[in-house]
Formats: sequence, structure tokens, C-alpha cells
Amino acid sequence: MSPPPTPFSHFADRLIERTRALGHPLCVGLDPHLGMIPPLFRRGTMKRADEQTALAVEDFLGAVIDRLAGRVAIVKPQIAFFEELGWRGLRVLDALCRRAREADLMVLLDAKRGDIGSTAEGYAAAYLARDASMPVDALTINPYLGFDTIEPFARAAGAAGRGLFVLVKTSNPGSGDLQDREIEGEPLFGRVADGLARMPEALREPLAGPRTGWSALGVVCGATWPEQAHRVRQALPRALFLVPGYGAQGASAEAALQGFVPGPKGLEGGIVNSSRGILFPETVDRAETGRGGTASVGRIAGGSDVGQWERGIDDALDRAIEELGDAVRRGPADV
Repeated sequence: MSPPPTPFSHFADRLIERTRALGHPLCVGLDPHLGMIPPLFRRGTMKRADEQTALAVEDFLGAVIDRLAGRVAIVKPQIAFFEELGWRGLRVLDALCRRAREADLMVLLDAKRGDIGSTAEGYAAAYLARDASMPVDALTINPYLGFDTIEPFARAAGAAGRGLFVLVKTSNPGSGDLQDREIEGEPLFGRVADGLARMPEALREPLAGPRTGWSALGVVCGATWPEQAHRVRQALPRALFLVPGYGAQGASAEAALQGFVPGPKGLEGGIVNSSRGILFPETVDRAETGRGGTASVGRIAGGSDVGQWERGIDDALDRAIEELGDAVRRGPADV
């Protein structure tokens, strides 16, 4: 691992100021599905244990980062796709995080960590501490082992100016199996939001942005559940939202912004993630792969046209930026 960089300034302030300047809240997820990586970047067998596969992932996502620089505020690598490649994958993840930050892109690591006591402290030290071995700007965490498991992450993030996104209401269809279950008349996701609002002031205060007032103690709230987003926003009026479910998962830009509120440049209050919709745009040809079954694969016509691949990524990026930017400027809408 490379030496850790200089500690960051406040995460929430930096994120909100960047999204205001850009005019949109798009976050691009870096999810390198092996079977979907374009032929232009593929190497060797593309099997998990092949050392060439990690290099292919690095080449592919490095090229994506180059297309994103200056156009979005933040990227969100999903750690599972790197862990499946073993130690080589984690080395690639570290390199890509550093490459993104060198391109002035913030990095939100989607790792959904959550554990008790010293284990939580270990996770927090790895990613959030001032001397973290794999430093990122923010981390997703899971609160369902109890609110005390959030405290080590909050202390580390507050001390280093980093951010957290706590799972509250996720975008997957099965989220209601547990998150919507009522407890004494309130859905569980609502009780999680209320519990975050009641966390000790000593933990919450360092996470409040001094310039914008937005809190770096954020929440994950899926675009596929706009009504629930209103409930979460009511409980946490200044929490940043990470909104999955936009784009390939079917939610519209308007639905994705249901938890946002009016600000000086339009609706604000978080980021909206798109992964497959940007990385594997539908404008390229389709093929099939046998990885774990049959799946659609974005292919570059001819297999080696760099310019055509760049245009495909840029077009997908332009569409998402335009959709979200228009929704930001239009203001609240009923969904």
C-alpha cells in the first residue's frame, strides 16, 4: 500500500459544494462485473484467479475514471468486485482510489461494514482514520447490529473529516422483508433513522459541515422507495443521502431526488448513484456470457475501437447528468 495522503477537509461541505458547482448529484458506481467488461480491455481468461484479470479491471476502471474527471463529484467502488479477485483485486482497488483522488474525484467505498467493539474499530481504522491504510472519503456501514456499532466509525470519520452512509432503506425489492416490518407501529427503517437522529451530540457535531450545515453522517435511501425517502428526511433533515436505484434499476431522476430539499442552486442533499448505466451503456452491442449463468454484456462494435467506447461512456454520462441536472433545477415533484 502507498503512504496515506494528507487528511481531508470536511466531507459534507466538499461534496455539497462540488455538486452545487457541477449542477447535478451524479455518483458513478465502479462495479466491474467481469463478464461485462468490454473486449477492448479484456486480458487472458478473465477468470478470478488469473493475474491478468485484475490488470484488465484496473485498465478498464482507470479509463472510466479518466472520462469522469471534472464531470462528477464522486465515485463509488463496490469492494465485493475487488475482493473476488483476491489480494490482486485489493491492490487494484487501492490504486484506483488513489487515481480517482488524483483526478479530484471523491471516493465513497461501498463496503457495508458493521461489527462490534474492536472489530468495528479495525474497519474504521482501515478506511476512515487519519492514518488509514486504504483511505477513502466515505464508507457505507450497516447499523443492524445496533447503534453502538456505529460509534467507532463516527468517531474516526469525525476526527478525519470523512463521511459515513448508514443503510436505512435499501433499493432492492426484498428490503421490505425486514426494513418495512413494523415495531410498535413504526417501520424498522424509520426507527433506524430516528435512532441516528438521537445519537450523542459528541458524535454528531464533528460530522456537521461548518460551511453548508449538511451532515457527513449520511444514509442510504433507495430511489425505488420515494415515499420512504420523505419519512427518512423528516427524521434527518440535514443528513446526506446516498440514493441507489436510479438508471439500470429503473428509478427516474425525479424519484431519486425525493429526499432532497431546496438549496441555493436547486435541490440538494446527497448523491444519486448509477453504476451499470454508465459503465456498460446500452448504446453498445449486446452479447451473452456464461459467467454464473447467462447475462447481458456490453460490447464494443469491432472489439477494439477506443474512440467508440469513449463516445459510448460519454453519451451515457451526458444523459444521466442532463436528467439529474434538469430534476435539480425543476425542484420538488410528486412521484
